[in-house]
Amino acid sequence: MRQFLIIGHEAPTTPSFSLDDLAGDAGRLDILCRCVTSAFVRSHGIREDVQVHLVLNDQFTIQFDGPELKRLNPDERTTAALIRTALEHRDNAIGHMPAESTPGVSIRRMGFAETVDRLKTETTPIRLDEAGTPVVDIDPPDDPLFVLSDHHSFTDDEIERLSDVTEYQIRLGPMILHADHAITVTHNYLDTNGYETY
Repeated sequence: MRQFLIIGHEAPTTPSFSLDDLAGDAGRLDILCRCVTSAFVRSHGIREDVQVHLVLNDQFTIQFDGPELKRLNPDERTTAALIRTALEHRDNAIGHMPAESTPGVSIRRMGFAETVDRLKTETTPIRLDEAGTPVVDIDPPDDPLFVLSDHHSFTDDEIERLSDVTEYQIRLGPMILHADHAITVTHNYLDTNGYETY
């Protein structure tokens, strides 16, 4: 299973945002929506071996599960509607127990540190960082969890937390990429077994 954790530092935590202003009042939710699309959507289908975890403003985590995921289309508005529906179910997320909002989408009352702690035992956490080791120097890990940030850099607290759990910090190339593009490049790296099999 490939997993991606994307931090939305200004993402909404209530369902009151407008689907017509995802780049403005919705706290750059457009970035998170593009990340979900890049993680799942391929030509004529979706990747079923993927999970995505969106951490919203360090308060909630919305999880997308490839094997059960329904109603995901390759546009930001549809993905944002799935996120908004998940936030409508946030009161049903008791403690750290998830509340399913639509097939394959659930919400947990968990911030960044709690989400990393939940996932670290079943994955190989990897921080994507422009100062990291070149990805070509690392063999593709089993069950990777790639951790990315939105348009903001990781905070000092996030870096400290990740330093405790990540086996690698990798960079994907000489240029800094948008988070959704980084996910596409990461898929290609895994699909080709480290750029060796085509």
